[in-house]
Amino acid sequence: MNPRTSHYRDITKNTFGNNTRIHQGDIHNHDSHARGQADPCLTDLRITDPRDDKTRIEETKGNLLRDSYCWILDHADFQMWRNDPQCRLLWIKGDPGKGKTMLLCGIINELEKLAAYRLSYFFCQATEARLRSAPAVLRGLIYSLIVQQPSLISYVREKYDHAGKQLFEDINAWTALSKILMAILNDPCLKDVVLIIDALDECIEELPRLLNLIKQICSASSSSSHVKWIVSSRNWPGIENRLKNAEQKISLCLELNEDSISAAVQTYIHYKVNLLAEENSYSNKIQEETQRYLVSNANNTFLWVALVCQNLNNVRSWKVLKKLKTYPPGLNSLYERMLDQILKLDDNDDVSLCKHVLTILSTVYRPVTLHELHSLIGSPEEFLEDISLFAEIICLCGSFLTIRGDTIYFIHQSAKDYLTTDEAWSTLSRSSANDIHYTIFSQSLQSINATLRRDIYCLRDPGYLISQLQQPNPDPLIAVWYSCVYWINHLCDYNIGDNTKVNFQEGGLLDTFLRRHFLHWLEALSLLQETSEGILALARLMDLLSEQTSQSQMLILVQDARRFTLRHRWVIEYTPLQVYVSALIFSPLQSQMRMIYKDEEPSWMPLKPAVEADWDACLPTLEGHSGWVTSVVFSPNGQRLASGSDDNIVTRGTAHYGYGINSDKTWITKDDMPLVWLPLEYRPTASAIFGATVIIGCASGRVLVMRFSINQAN
Repeated sequence: MNPRTSHYRDITKNTFGNNTRIHQGDIHNHDSHARGQADPCLTDLRITDPRDDKTRIEETKGNLLRDSYCWILDHADFQMWRNDPQCRLLWIKGDPGKGKTMLLCGIINELEKLAAYRLSYFFCQATEARLRSAPAVLRGLIYSLIVQQPSLISYVREKYDHAGKQLFEDINAWTALSKILMAILNDPCLKDVVLIIDALDECIEELPRLLNLIKQICSASSSSSHVKWIVSSRNWPGIENRLKNAEQKISLCLELNEDSISAAVQTYIHYKVNLLAEENSYSNKIQEETQRYLVSNANNTFLWVALVCQNLNNVRSWKVLKKLKTYPPGLNSLYERMLDQILKLDDNDDVSLCKHVLTILSTVYRPVTLHELHSLIGSPEEFLEDISLFAEIICLCGSFLTIRGDTIYFIHQSAKDYLTTDEAWSTLSRSSANDIHYTIFSQSLQSINATLRRDIYCLRDPGYLISQLQQPNPDPLIAVWYSCVYWINHLCDYNIGDNTKVNFQEGGLLDTFLRRHFLHWLEALSLLQETSEGILALARLMDLLSEQTSQSQMLILVQDARRFTLRHRWVIEYTPLQVYVSALIFSPLQSQMRMIYKDEEPSWMPLKPAVEADWDACLPTLEGHSGWVTSVVFSPNGQRLASGSDDNIVTRGTAHYGYGINSDKTWITKDDMPLVWLPLEYRPTASAIFGATVIIGCASGRVLVMRFSINQAN
């Protein structure tokens, strides 16, 4: 025994006996997560923080005026919903721009002042992929309830401890989440719950399921009588048909409350005109005429007022009245006017760029940042040097867009709806919406190929945990975040023609990417904490290729890439650089990905574990046991190895040198730092270590031998 070998464990006097299992190592006491650190269950559940969404919405739409929503607090329908225990559902409905979202923000503010209520809310947003599905709504509601009452997380953990993050994302996510929500709402400690969902019409994925669940909870027996709902939506027949039979429901139609809405809009106009008058030094006459025109043409639509006032921000006071008359009443008429202004810009290059920007933003799955948009449209280099210059182009797009922080949003869902009409789209682009999907796909791949590389954040340590990550500044992934997550989705949503099928052939865009940057892409997804989205995208790509051809080299390659990702999902998701270590060396020898990226395998590991040839077999190093490996031991000089099992057989081998295994048997370590992650099927039931050689006895009855370079750099 060499006392200077810090990782050496003296088990030379062990004798193998029938049904004997010896474990030697340090004892550690640990909770599910360290104090002061985020609970991974809650972290994985969180798809958004609705409180932040509410703040963003209020900032984007302008300050929330109490006088613009307080009318509803005294409304008979609201009072009945609030005071009658039998009234469990209040449905607020109205046309676009009537102020439904801000009305709900105001209601939330008022109810939060009352300690009696436990509020949970969610704002659906069709332009944001993460905020437009029924499972996302439930995740938001559950998250908010748990943040307020942490003990409720036990209902989530019952399933999460077995399934992990996939509980919230796989094909059964809705079923699991709806059961969790029902269990939480039935908790005897939870009293007077109010669940609020804004813009049901913008929940475009699995909306019928969500509406049925709302009806089910409202119709439930006394177990959920303490739960009330407030929802809002446009006047859509589909929602009307689903909710019309809901028991104990009250419908509040904004169009039927014209006097109240009119008074609220006038209050809003007065506020906005006062701001304009202060900032632009209006005379009393101009201020009065402006207010009069807005009141006469607003048609009780908050959004119309907001858009017109935004357009007046930079108009000199003596031009205001003339400018006002160019804005027709009605949202669509106003949108037509705004688009016409873009087409009449002095610089033709500006017109072309604005049109391109609007087509891209009308097609992407979520709001993008200035850097991401620059990457997607491949705009001139001068914008990349100073991205703030790119914001000027966004400003030229009229009032269709707004920028909050670094992110670009449509001013309202109705603005995007207008731009995607046939008439407006034909004005913006000669290409179809389908072609724009392909443009985004090809530009995304081009940007990704030019950006991604191994260890892009310079972490160096192969065991570096994502929980320890500090975002570098500047961030090399800032411009390709959207592209990394959604390039496959745009390809799948493109109706592939004969002229683009070349991309699926050997040497095409897809083949080249998978052979050069697939591991870099998985690393980037891990750093962006978007691994789950990548797995879902690979499944879509596999389905797309299956439709194109029943069997092809490209399909085989993508199938292997998906199996590679699924097999090593956990370690890739939480330890980015293990995609070049554990994920490669524990993949089958005939895996396409392992063969393609053989040169990426760790050079500091001269003896790698003997693994299965293909994806379904396991071929360990030492054979001969039919039972669990219960003990593994080196000879005193470290040159011989023996393993014992329940089958009374002792198997011997030879070995040199060694590292270590951590206490929970998930990592091979060096100097107590994670080095190689062990997949579940390779976790040791017994182990032995000598110098740079690590021996692992597996539950399958076989033994794995791995040798590392003693001089491997940290």
